[in-house]
Amino acid sequence: MSSQSTVLGILELDEGLSTDDPTYVPREGSLFHPATFDRPIITEMVDGAFAEVVIRGDASLEGACVAAAQRLVDRGAGVITADCGFMVRHQAAISTAVNVPVVTSSLLFVPALLRQLAPAKKLAVITADSRHFSEDLLGIQHPGDRRRVVIGGIEDGVYVRNALARPFVRTDVDQIEREVGGCIARLRVEHPEIALILFECTGFPVVTNALRRKTGLPIYDITDLCRLTLSTAGIRV
Repeated sequence: MSSQSTVLGILELDEGLSTDDPTYVPREGSLFHPATFDRPIITEMVDGAFAEVVIRGDASLEGACVAAAQRLVDRGAGVITADCGFMVRHQAAISTAVNVPVVTSSLLFVPALLRQLAPAKKLAVITADSRHFSEDLLGIQHPGDRRRVVIGGIEDGVYVRNALARPFVRTDVDQIEREVGGCIARLRVEHPEIALILFECTGFPVVTNALRRKTGLPIYDITDLCRLTLSTAGIRV
């Protein structure tokens, strides 16, 4: 890893367990694992950004998100992302406030992924909680495009229950794979036209490769968007 590498700054949820804690061990494939991007990672916790608050869509978080992003840039971040796909609600405010690329969510991929597919094919978006997944998060306007997007969530599972717990509880990777894989399987029965999958949740990349193998479908997540952005971003030292 070069000392000249672009630094990735992550807006961290307020979960009571900071990645700066020496006892915290990031999982392979996760947004926080050093091997995921092979470059420096720094984090700033967004004050008050509890999972349920971010998922629900609390507009009052915007100021805290902007402030944390500015701190990341001051510390040398050359690209900024976020530890929850629902933070895409604050994408415009954050990107306006800083002078580096901002990719708050894998949901920014949606318009481009639809253009990859034949008109008869569908994109499945798998989210932690579909109950709070509003239409505006997709970033698409055309009704025909909207009909080609299928939303599935795992809000009734162990993963979301653990994520909302105080203190935060880590869910076993096997459990995440079962819940996310089960959601995909159900959607494919209902919508056999699904040809591509997008994971909204930043907790899902730890099972992306396993589910790519099991489903045989292309799957995109936040780490793919970060890699793409990091590979083209200017160097900050």
